[in-house]
Amino acid sequence: MYATQALTHLVPLAEELDKNKVTPGVLGFIVFAALAVGVWLLMKSMNRHMGKVDFEEAPAEPKETAGAKGAAEPAGSAKRK
Repeated sequence: MYATQALTHLVPLAEELDKNKVTPGVLGFIVFAALAVGVWLLMKSMNRHMGKVDFEEAPAEPKETAGAKGAAEPAGSAKRK
């Protein structure tokens, strides 16, 4: 059976739908809920990772001293634990 023939059998079923009442249904709710849970988990993970960051800003040095010292450690670098 061809796909067009299968669709012609479904056309009478489509006529029974109320065209003024279209809702996302259960599948729409499940997708929305899954996205909400995913965002919540990502935010929780981000907060945990941001809590581990230990950022200490290096004091500002004059340009003459910074050039002589070299690029040993960039200003404002974060220390890892």
